[in-house]
Amino acid sequence: MDFDPALLRAFVAIKETGSFTRAAERQHVSQSAISHQIRRLEEQAGTRLLVRTTRRLTLTEDGEDFLRHAEQVLRAQDALSRRFEASSISGAVRFGVPENFIGDGLPPLLARFARQFPAVRLDVTVGTYLDLRALVDSDGLDLAVVMALPDSQAGGTVLRETRFVWAAAHSFDFAGDGPLPLAFAPAPCVHRQVAVEALERSSVEWRVAFTSPSQQGLRAAVLAGLAVTALPLGDLEPGMVVIDGQHGLPALVDADFRLIWSATGKTPAANAFGQLLVEMSESPSMPIPTLSP
Repeated sequence: MDFDPALLRAFVAIKETGSFTRAAERQHVSQSAISHQIRRLEEQAGTRLLVRTTRRLTLTEDGEDFLRHAEQVLRAQDALSRRFEASSISGAVRFGVPENFIGDGLPPLLARFARQFPAVRLDVTVGTYLDLRALVDSDGLDLAVVMALPDSQAGGTVLRETRFVWAAAHSFDFAGDGPLPLAFAPAPCVHRQVAVEALERSSVEWRVAFTSPSQQGLRAAVLAGLAVTALPLGDLEPGMVVIDGQHGLPALVDADFRLIWSATGKTPAANAFGQLLVEMSESPSMPIPTLSP
């Protein structure tokens, strides 16, 4: 059975306004037209949906159930309309994103934006958090995803919360003889900053055993069992385990990924892309493997 969306909208309007009169005003029709629409809807549903007295308007039990389904149908229809609505937005969007935020969700988002806004040119820059922030501050990018640490006053919109963890390979074996081997990117690096600041407040003896500007290089060193590193929880890969609290390692800070804008970046095209990115928001978190001490 196909329900006319106009009838569904009339029914939802009555529930939200609590009145046939106010619902008619919202729908820009007469009160008699709204009453006729509800009669048609009840005939089609084969049940009473509303109970109206001189003092109040209530939904029947069937009406409450019908309302939930009607709202779902209308939300889906609105989303479908927005998806295929012809857009007059044009121009360019300069977007920056860190390597570890790309994941599985970003490519479909970029493809969706390209389909929905064919007249917009999307320029994507992959870089480090610090480089991306500098580009936004200098108006080299319209918007970017960066990482914010506690008390950083980063501003922007939080897209995904995370926390830093100490990670090692399943095969990592450290007997405690000598300093703990660590793998870091060269300074300045947010991951390195978080780790070093925590280590300096602890009594752990440590050394930098592996340095690479590439995240893939650092992960290779960790997976080979050569060193431990600090990274956001969501960056764990198969073969890595969390070793927080082991070998005297100190606790690390929480953090979040944020969407930030340049001073002139909020163009219609960039706003449209930013809205899609916010809707994508947080991807499912992966299981947290741990290594017994």
